Amino acid sequence: MKNVYCSLFGHDYKISKVVTYHVKEYKCKHCKSEMTIDGNGKFIPLTPKFKEINSVLNRIHNKRLEKSQKLLMTNL
Repeated sequence: MKNVYCSLFGHDYKISKVVTYHVKEYKCKHCKSEMTIDGNGKFIPLTPKFKEINSVLNRIHNKRLEKSQKLLMTNL
């Protein structure tokens, strides 16, 4: 029944995880299909390969944020 709704009305994607400012992971509210944004800004299915890429991106992004905030605190 869930897939029938999506095939008739389209998916209703909601953000499930924010990876960086520009990259996010999405999940359909009805059929639970997962999508993400690739390097070109296109909406693509979230495969295990892209899950791993997104987790590495998230780690790098968070480390850079921490580093920049530490620099801000030391300059105050």
